[in-house]
Amino acid sequence: MKRILLTGATGYIGGRLLPELEQSGYRVRCLARQPERMQERVGEHTEVVAADVLVESTLPPAMEGIDTAYYLVHSMGDAGEFEEKERRAARNFADAARRAGVSRIIYLGGLGGDSDDELSPHLASRQDVGRIMRASGVPTIEFRASIIIGSGSLSFEMVRALVNKLPVMLTPRWVKTPAQPIAVEDVIRYLLAALDLPAGDSDVLDIGGADTVTYGEIMREYARQRGLKRFFVPVPVLTPRLSSLWLGLVTPVYARIGRKLIDSIRHPTVADDRRARELFEVRPLGLAEAIRRALDNESRELASTRWSDTLSSAGPIKGWGGVRFGSRLVDSGTVEVDVSPERAFAPIERIGGTTGWYYGTWLWNLRGFIDLLFGGVGMRRGRNHPTELHPGDALDFWRVRDIRRGRLLRLSAEMKLPGRAWLQFEVDPTPRGARIRQTTIFEPIGLGGLAYWYGIYPVHSLVFSGMLREIARAARATEPSVTAPAGNGRPQHAS
Repeated sequence: MKRILLTGATGYIGGRLLPELEQSGYRVRCLARQPERMQERVGEHTEVVAADVLVESTLPPAMEGIDTAYYLVHSMGDAGEFEEKERRAARNFADAARRAGVSRIIYLGGLGGDSDDELSPHLASRQDVGRIMRASGVPTIEFRASIIIGSGSLSFEMVRALVNKLPVMLTPRWVKTPAQPIAVEDVIRYLLAALDLPAGDSDVLDIGGADTVTYGEIMREYARQRGLKRFFVPVPVLTPRLSSLWLGLVTPVYARIGRKLIDSIRHPTVADDRRARELFEVRPLGLAEAIRRALDNESRELASTRWSDTLSSAGPIKGWGGVRFGSRLVDSGTVEVDVSPERAFAPIERIGGTTGWYYGTWLWNLRGFIDLLFGGVGMRRGRNHPTELHPGDALDFWRVRDIRRGRLLRLSAEMKLPGRAWLQFEVDPTPRGARIRQTTIFEPIGLGGLAYWYGIYPVHSLVFSGMLREIARAARATEPSVTAPAGNGRPQHAS
């Protein structure tokens, strides 16, 4: 099998491509500036090497024995002159690939006109990178994609944040810009299929979804699928600069990259080259199906990768009520226990039903009664088995979305809410036993969702802090201490 070099494996696209490469049997080598961040994400046979595309001397060892290299590095979130930084990184990578005898580079860029006068600095930079790769002499397949629809993608998160928060939207001219949004699953299919192309010259291939729509139509379709009524008021005087400031006010996590984002999406991104469909057996999804799949995937599991993973320097935006990640509010707490991870997980798997929720039982029952009054399922469903949980199981007014015994339990809420909610428990080994992390995630819909979250937050904080404390106590009661206790064992909340 081919040996594959993957850059950007901690980012949005690379993080989704990695497991697909592994499952297809390819021998993968991931390039990472911080290899320790990758070790828990990769399969048993995947190699992780320390290298930085901006440091030329680190690249030759990473390129040794590589047949095909994916270039999925992007510095849009970096401050300063990102264009020059991207060009320097591309030159370093392409030169190292040529010297190592790499057979092909596969690169994902952005759609737009070929003239720099028609492009934003961001899109022009993306196409510069493609030209540098092709000029290196290494055959390069450059995919130019329209906006990507998927749980966690930058464009989708922006649409979600705007539609969820604003019942009435003042829409600038760029909302009428045509685009050909493509599902993230289809992007991954194209990237994988490029591995099977016969050896040949470089090529540039436009890729888009089945529908050509405007950004306004994307927002309307998202609102339709979420059951939201939204009104759009055109305001032609909103310049890109004003639009970016407005975006930063409404969705603070985008403030640092708002101008670059708006500058990019005000240009049409419609695929005018059908050769990609002729070369590959990929039949892209339409807009409605792409959005439906994004929402369904996130209902089953929190997005496996997010564009914000690559913006570590920006960090989460903290405040009362938890930590804000995009449109989501997250509250997380940890406690260390001096028992094995398996024993620490045992009371977590017994949660709900006749066992209860460990703390504030009357408050849980009250919440279930209120849910019934509003036509919900309440707490009456209980659980299927007293000690075992399986994906898909009902658990009072929650649903089991994922369980990895001894490590993870992820639940999604099925009670009536002005938004969507998840509850997650993770158990990690420590030198003295195990660390239990309990995380609640809430995605509010509109002002009602925000009022709900902040209104119940004092009670929420009390109940979930108490629940974590009682789970730790139940874990300690199941097995004698394996070592001396670690600290006072009190929960520590991130917020």
